[in-house]
Amino acid sequence: MNRLVAVIAARSGSVRVKNKNIRKFNDSNILEMKIQQLKGIKALDEIIVNTNCDEIMDLATKAGVKCVKRKDYFASNTVSMSEVFKNIAENTDSEYIMYANATNPLVTQESYEEAIDIFFRNKKNFDSLTSCHDVKEFLYLNNDPLNYDPRNQPRSQDLPEIVALNFAISILSKQNMIKYQNILGKKPYMFKLNEVESIDIDSNLDFFIAEKVYKKIVIQNEILLD
Repeated sequence: MNRLVAVIAARSGSVRVKNKNIRKFNDSNILEMKIQQLKGIKALDEIIVNTNCDEIMDLATKAGVKCVKRKDYFASNTVSMSEVFKNIAENTDSEYIMYANATNPLVTQESYEEAIDIFFRNKKNFDSLTSCHDVKEFLYLNNDPLNYDPRNQPRSQDLPEIVALNFAISILSKQNMIKYQNILGKKPYMFKLNEVESIDIDSNLDFFIAEKVYKKIVIQNEILLD
């Protein structure tokens, strides 16, 4: 049987959004909310919080999940994410890892379950699964257009099918996570999320938006997307 462990990486020391993992979000915080959500997924064998922070470890322990203490070097603002991913995998006892960020608080449980099902049904053809979302924007690099011809400008919905990784859900083997030092392999399955689920808290504005949308959808049960 495939052993699948969910890893929530939650370091302290966020520069742009101070204490975002444990900062008050609605009536809880995004870390505790993510732990409780993942607890409802039967396909997971274990949930691990990987952190350098004693306060986060205490919260995770009280929530009933395992903690792995990360060395400060791997939680610094200067270390490369490749080193971080490799270190997390090396300290996770599992055949497969689902990397689940707390900073994507609007991903539904159904999306996690669907992603897990798709990955294991297709792992002979894809070595990983990663969540993404459509990017329908007019992009430029060094003053040159990247994805359209300005002399024949399309409608935004007709732009090329470009996607952006949002790092909400990533599934791969521990072996590949170490090998590639990343949370996706050489042939990932691109698992699309809608724009609500794709919200990633990376700034104070993101935090504000995520909390407002959460209250609309979860608390007030309003439909924001058709």
